[in-house]
Amino acid sequence: MTAPIDISICICTFRRPALLDQLLMALTEQACDGLRVEVVVVDNDPAGSAGEVLRGWQSRMPMPLHARHETTPNIAQARNAAVHTAQGEWVLFIDDDEAPDADWIRHLVQTQREYNADAVFAPVLPRYLADTPDWIRTGDFFNRRRFATGTAITTKDARTGNVLIRRSKLMVMPGPFDTAFGRTGAEDTMLFRDMLAHGASFIWCDEATVSEEVPAQRANLNWLLRRSYRLGQTYVLSEIARLGGLQRFLRATQLGVRALVQLLIAAGVTLLALPFSRIAAVRWLRTTLAQCGKLSALAGHRYHEYGN
Repeated sequence: MTAPIDISICICTFRRPALLDQLLMALTEQACDGLRVEVVVVDNDPAGSAGEVLRGWQSRMPMPLHARHETTPNIAQARNAAVHTAQGEWVLFIDDDEAPDADWIRHLVQTQREYNADAVFAPVLPRYLADTPDWIRTGDFFNRRRFATGTAITTKDARTGNVLIRRSKLMVMPGPFDTAFGRTGAEDTMLFRDMLAHGASFIWCDEATVSEEVPAQRANLNWLLRRSYRLGQTYVLSEIARLGGLQRFLRATQLGVRALVQLLIAAGVTLLALPFSRIAAVRWLRTTLAQCGKLSALAGHRYHEYGN
Protein backbone atom coordinates (compact mmCIF):
# COMPACT_ATOMS: atom_id res chain seq x y z
CA MET A 1 0.00 0.00 0.00
CA THR A 2 1.12 3.55 -0.75
CA ALA A 3 2.05 5.50 2.38
CA PRO A 4 -0.27 8.44 3.12
CA ILE A 5 0.90 11.93 2.18
CA ASP A 6 1.56 14.36 5.02
CA ILE A 7 1.80 17.65 3.08
CA SER A 8 0.65 18.69 -0.39
CA ILE A 9 2.50 21.78 -1.58
CA CYS A 10 0.00 23.56 -3.84
CA ILE A 11 1.08 26.06 -6.49
CA CYS A 12 -1.21 27.93 -8.87
CA THR A 13 0.67 29.45 -11.79
CA PHE A 14 -0.21 31.90 -14.54
CA ARG A 15 2.29 32.77 -17.30
CA ARG A 16 5.41 32.73 -15.10
CA PRO A 17 7.25 29.59 -16.21
CA ALA A 18 10.73 30.87 -15.31
CA LEU A 19 9.70 31.72 -11.74
CA LEU A 20 7.84 28.42 -11.44
CA ASP A 21 11.01 26.60 -12.48
CA GLN A 22 12.98 28.42 -9.77
CA LEU A 23 10.35 27.55 -7.17
CA LEU A 24 10.35 23.86 -8.04
CA MET A 25 14.14 23.83 -7.74
CA ALA A 26 13.88 25.44 -4.30
CA LEU A 27 11.37 22.80 -3.19
CA THR A 28 13.91 20.06 -3.90
CA GLU A 29 16.16 21.65 -1.28
CA GLN A 30 13.59 21.63 1.53
CA ALA A 31 14.34 19.96 4.88
CA CYS A 32 11.27 17.71 5.21
CA ASP A 33 12.36 15.74 8.33
CA GLY A 34 10.89 12.48 7.10
CA LEU A 35 7.53 13.95 6.14
CA ARG A 36 5.89 12.54 3.02
CA VAL A 37 5.49 15.50 0.67
CA GLU A 38 3.92 15.88 -2.78
CA VAL A 39 3.69 18.88 -5.12
CA VAL A 40 0.53 19.91 -6.94
CA VAL A 41 0.80 22.52 -9.71
CA VAL A 42 -2.25 23.99 -11.43
CA ASP A 43 -1.53 25.91 -14.64
CA ASN A 44 -4.29 28.55 -14.96
CA ASP A 45 -3.10 29.85 -18.34
CA PRO A 46 -5.45 28.72 -21.16
CA ALA A 47 -2.36 28.39 -23.39
CA GLY A 48 -0.67 26.06 -20.91
CA SER A 49 2.51 28.12 -20.59
CA ALA A 50 3.76 26.04 -17.64
CA GLY A 51 3.61 22.78 -19.60
CA GLU A 52 7.24 22.61 -20.71
CA VAL A 53 8.57 23.36 -17.22
CA LEU A 54 6.28 20.76 -15.64
CA ARG A 55 7.18 18.08 -18.16
CA GLY A 56 10.85 18.76 -17.48
CA TRP A 57 10.38 18.27 -13.74
CA GLN A 58 8.13 15.19 -13.89
CA SER A 59 11.04 12.78 -14.14
CA ARG A 60 13.50 14.49 -11.79
CA MET A 61 11.37 15.79 -8.91
CA PRO A 62 12.37 13.86 -5.75
CA MET A 63 8.75 13.94 -4.57
CA PRO A 64 5.52 13.18 -6.47
CA LEU A 65 4.55 16.01 -8.83
CA HIS A 66 0.94 16.29 -10.01
CA ALA A 67 0.19 18.74 -12.83
CA ARG A 68 -3.28 20.04 -13.62
CA HIS A 69 -4.44 22.45 -16.34
CA GLU A 70 -7.35 24.71 -15.35
CA THR A 71 -8.17 26.50 -18.61
CA THR A 72 -10.57 29.12 -17.20
CA PRO A 73 -8.55 32.03 -15.78
CA ASN A 74 -9.96 32.18 -12.26
CA ILE A 75 -7.68 31.98 -9.22
CA ALA A 76 -10.41 30.44 -7.05
CA GLN A 77 -11.04 27.66 -9.59
CA ALA A 78 -7.31 27.02 -9.84
CA ARG A 79 -6.96 26.78 -6.06
CA ASN A 80 -10.00 24.52 -5.84
CA ALA A 81 -8.42 22.22 -8.43
CA ALA A 82 -5.23 22.12 -6.36
CA VAL A 83 -7.07 21.30 -3.12
CA HIS A 84 -9.11 18.54 -4.74
CA THR A 85 -6.03 17.04 -6.39
CA ALA A 86 -4.04 17.12 -3.15
CA GLN A 87 -3.86 13.92 -1.08
CA GLY A 88 -2.05 15.28 1.96
CA GLU A 89 -3.37 15.74 5.46
CA TRP A 90 -2.11 19.30 5.11
CA VAL A 91 -2.19 21.71 2.18
CA LEU A 92 0.69 24.16 1.91
CA PHE A 93 0.05 27.09 -0.44
CA ILE A 94 2.88 29.06 -2.01
CA ASP A 95 2.65 31.43 -5.00
CA ASP A 96 4.56 30.80 -8.22
CA ASP A 97 6.65 33.97 -7.80
CA GLU A 98 7.81 33.09 -4.29
CA ALA A 99 10.89 31.26 -3.04
CA PRO A 100 11.02 29.50 0.37
CA ASP A 101 13.89 29.34 2.82
CA ALA A 102 15.44 25.89 3.26
CA ASP A 103 13.76 25.29 6.65
CA TRP A 104 10.37 26.62 5.53
CA ILE A 105 8.40 23.38 5.96
CA ARG A 106 10.18 22.50 9.20
CA HIS A 107 9.25 25.80 10.86
CA LEU A 108 5.62 25.62 9.75
CA VAL A 109 5.18 22.06 11.02
CA GLN A 110 6.89 22.82 14.35
CA THR A 111 4.58 25.78 14.93
CA GLN A 112 1.46 23.81 13.96
CA ARG A 113 2.35 21.04 16.37
CA GLU A 114 3.16 23.41 19.21
CA TYR A 115 -0.11 25.36 18.95
CA ASN A 116 -2.36 22.67 17.38
CA ALA A 117 -3.51 25.23 14.80
CA ASP A 118 -5.77 24.55 11.82
CA ALA A 119 -3.79 27.03 9.71
CA VAL A 120 -0.32 28.50 10.09
CA PHE A 121 0.47 31.77 8.29
CA ALA A 122 3.98 33.07 7.69
CA PRO A 123 5.82 36.08 6.20
CA VAL A 124 6.19 36.96 2.54
CA LEU A 125 9.17 39.28 2.09
CA PRO A 126 9.76 41.43 -1.02
CA ARG A 127 12.65 40.51 -3.31
CA TYR A 128 13.63 43.61 -5.28
CA LEU A 129 15.34 43.68 -8.65
CA ALA A 130 18.55 45.69 -9.01
CA ASP A 131 16.86 48.54 -10.90
CA THR A 132 13.96 49.00 -8.45
CA PRO A 133 13.55 52.74 -7.71
CA ASP A 134 14.88 53.86 -4.33
CA TRP A 135 11.55 55.42 -3.32
CA ILE A 136 9.84 52.05 -3.75
CA ARG A 137 12.34 50.36 -1.45
CA THR A 138 12.34 53.17 1.12
CA GLY A 139 8.56 53.48 1.12
CA ASP A 140 8.21 49.85 2.22
CA PHE A 141 5.13 49.44 0.03
CA PHE A 142 5.60 45.68 -0.44
CA ASN A 143 6.19 44.67 3.17
CA ARG A 144 3.31 43.18 5.16
CA ARG A 145 2.75 43.07 8.88
CA ARG A 146 4.66 40.47 10.88
CA PHE A 147 3.97 39.02 14.32
CA ALA A 148 5.64 36.98 17.00
CA THR A 149 5.33 33.24 16.45
CA GLY A 150 2.20 31.95 18.17
CA THR A 151 0.15 35.11 17.60
CA ALA A 152 -3.49 34.42 16.71
CA ILE A 153 -4.35 35.66 13.20
CA THR A 154 -7.61 37.11 11.86
CA THR A 155 -8.78 37.59 8.28
CA LYS A 156 -7.00 40.96 8.16
CA ASP A 157 -3.64 39.19 7.86
CA ALA A 158 -4.74 35.82 6.45
CA ARG A 159 -3.75 35.06 2.86
CA THR A 160 -2.78 32.11 0.67
CA GLY A 161 0.73 33.25 -0.27
CA ASN A 162 2.41 31.28 2.52
CA VAL A 163 0.09 29.16 4.62
CA LEU A 164 -0.23 25.60 5.92
CA ILE A 165 -3.88 24.49 6.23
CA ARG A 166 -5.49 21.36 7.61
CA ARG A 167 -7.08 19.86 4.48
CA SER A 168 -10.07 18.42 6.35
CA LYS A 169 -11.04 21.98 7.30
CA LEU A 170 -10.96 22.96 3.63
CA MET A 171 -13.00 20.03 2.42
CA VAL A 172 -16.04 20.92 4.53
CA MET A 173 -16.25 24.33 2.83
CA PRO A 174 -18.12 24.80 -0.46
CA GLY A 175 -15.51 25.15 -3.18
CA PRO A 176 -13.61 25.63 -0.83
CA PHE A 177 -12.68 28.92 -2.54
CA ASP A 178 -15.59 31.06 -3.77
CA THR A 179 -15.28 31.29 -7.57
CA ALA A 180 -17.36 34.49 -7.59
CA PHE A 181 -14.19 36.18 -6.30
CA GLY A 182 -11.87 34.37 -8.70
CA ARG A 183 -11.29 37.36 -10.99
CA THR A 184 -11.47 40.22 -8.47
CA GLY A 185 -9.54 38.69 -5.61
CA ALA A 186 -10.59 38.20 -1.93
CA GLU A 187 -11.42 34.53 -2.52
CA ASP A 188 -8.91 33.72 0.23
CA THR A 189 -10.42 36.35 2.55
CA MET A 190 -13.83 34.74 2.11
CA LEU A 191 -12.46 31.27 2.78
CA PHE A 192 -10.63 32.26 5.95
CA ARG A 193 -13.61 34.29 7.17
CA ASP A 194 -15.81 31.21 6.78
CA MET A 195 -13.23 28.94 8.44
CA LEU A 196 -13.02 31.22 11.48
CA ALA A 197 -16.81 31.27 11.68
CA HIS A 198 -16.68 27.46 11.83
CA GLY A 199 -14.23 27.49 14.74
CA ALA A 200 -10.86 27.11 12.99
CA SER A 201 -7.74 28.40 14.74
CA PHE A 202 -5.12 30.51 12.92
CA ILE A 203 -1.55 31.03 14.19
CA TRP A 204 1.46 32.99 12.93
CA CYS A 205 4.93 31.50 12.38
CA ASP A 206 7.48 34.26 11.87
CA GLU A 207 10.40 31.97 11.02
CA ALA A 208 8.91 30.27 7.94
CA THR A 209 9.73 33.03 5.48
CA VAL A 210 9.39 33.09 1.71
CA SER A 211 10.49 35.88 -0.60
CA GLU A 212 8.42 37.28 -3.47
CA GLU A 213 9.88 38.92 -6.56
CA VAL A 214 8.79 42.52 -7.19
CA PRO A 215 8.99 42.85 -10.99
CA ALA A 216 9.39 46.15 -12.82
CA GLN A 217 5.71 46.21 -13.83
CA ARG A 218 4.78 46.35 -10.13
CA ALA A 219 7.50 48.68 -8.85
CA ASN A 220 5.77 51.86 -9.97
CA LEU A 221 3.07 54.29 -8.88
CA ASN A 222 0.48 53.10 -11.38
CA TRP A 223 0.52 49.53 -10.08
CA LEU A 224 0.47 50.62 -6.44
CA LEU A 225 -2.61 52.76 -7.04
CA ARG A 226 -4.42 50.07 -9.03
CA ARG A 227 -3.74 47.57 -6.25
CA SER A 228 -5.09 49.94 -3.60
CA TYR A 229 -8.20 50.50 -5.72
CA ARG A 230 -8.72 46.74 -6.07
CA LEU A 231 -8.16 46.08 -2.37
CA GLY A 232 -10.73 48.74 -1.56
CA GLN A 233 -13.20 46.98 -3.83
CA THR A 234 -12.57 43.51 -2.47
CA TYR A 235 -12.79 44.71 1.15
CA VAL A 236 -16.30 46.03 0.60
CA LEU A 237 -17.41 43.03 -1.44
CA SER A 238 -16.16 40.58 1.18
CA GLU A 239 -17.87 42.56 3.96
CA ILE A 240 -21.33 42.32 2.39
CA ALA A 241 -21.07 39.01 0.51
CA ARG A 242 -22.63 36.86 3.25
CA LEU A 243 -25.32 39.39 4.18
CA GLY A 244 -28.81 39.74 2.75
CA GLY A 245 -31.81 42.03 2.77
CA LEU A 246 -31.87 44.93 5.21
CA GLN A 247 -28.66 43.83 6.92
CA ARG A 248 -26.78 44.02 3.63
CA PHE A 249 -28.25 47.44 2.82
CA LEU A 250 -27.34 48.89 6.23
CA ARG A 251 -23.79 47.52 6.14
CA ALA A 252 -23.27 48.78 2.58
CA THR A 253 -24.57 52.22 3.56
CA GLN A 254 -22.27 52.34 6.58
CA LEU A 255 -19.26 51.35 4.48
CA GLY A 256 -20.15 53.87 1.77
CA VAL A 257 -20.52 56.82 4.15
CA ARG A 258 -17.29 55.95 5.92
CA ALA A 259 -15.42 55.57 2.60
CA LEU A 260 -16.68 58.97 1.41
CA VAL A 261 -15.47 60.69 4.59
CA GLN A 262 -12.12 58.90 4.42
CA LEU A 263 -11.80 59.80 0.74
CA LEU A 264 -12.13 63.52 1.45
CA ILE A 265 -9.67 63.38 4.34
CA ALA A 266 -7.10 61.26 2.47
CA ALA A 267 -7.25 63.44 -0.64
CA GLY A 268 -6.68 66.55 1.46
CA VAL A 269 -3.74 65.06 3.34
CA THR A 270 -2.23 63.88 0.04
CA LEU A 271 -2.16 67.45 -1.25
CA LEU A 272 -0.70 68.72 2.01
CA ALA A 273 2.02 66.06 2.08
CA LEU A 274 3.07 66.39 -1.56
CA PRO A 275 5.47 69.37 -1.15
CA PHE A 276 7.24 67.73 1.79
CA SER A 277 7.44 63.98 1.19
CA ARG A 278 6.82 61.98 -1.95
CA ILE A 279 6.54 58.75 0.03
CA ALA A 280 3.99 60.17 2.48
CA ALA A 281 1.99 61.61 -0.40
CA VAL A 282 1.97 58.24 -2.18
CA ARG A 283 0.79 56.49 0.97
CA TRP A 284 -2.13 58.88 1.37
CA LEU A 285 -2.87 58.73 -2.35
CA ARG A 286 -3.13 54.95 -2.03
CA THR A 287 -5.61 55.44 0.81
CA THR A 288 -7.56 57.81 -1.44
CA LEU A 289 -7.70 55.23 -4.24
CA ALA A 290 -8.78 52.52 -1.79
CA GLN A 291 -11.81 54.62 -0.85
CA CYS A 292 -12.57 55.13 -4.55
CA GLY A 293 -12.45 51.36 -4.93
CA LYS A 294 -14.90 50.88 -2.07
CA LEU A 295 -17.38 53.39 -3.49
CA SER A 296 -17.10 52.01 -7.02
CA ALA A 297 -17.75 48.47 -5.77
CA LEU A 298 -20.91 49.65 -4.05
CA ALA A 299 -21.91 51.31 -7.34
CA GLY A 300 -21.52 47.99 -9.17
CA HIS A 301 -18.12 48.30 -10.86
CA ARG A 302 -15.76 45.29 -10.72
CA TYR A 303 -12.03 45.47 -11.33
CA HIS A 304 -10.69 42.12 -12.55
CA GLU A 305 -7.10 41.67 -11.40
CA TYR A 306 -6.68 38.00 -12.27
CA GLY A 307 -6.66 36.28 -15.62
CA ASN A 308 -5.46 39.27 -17.65
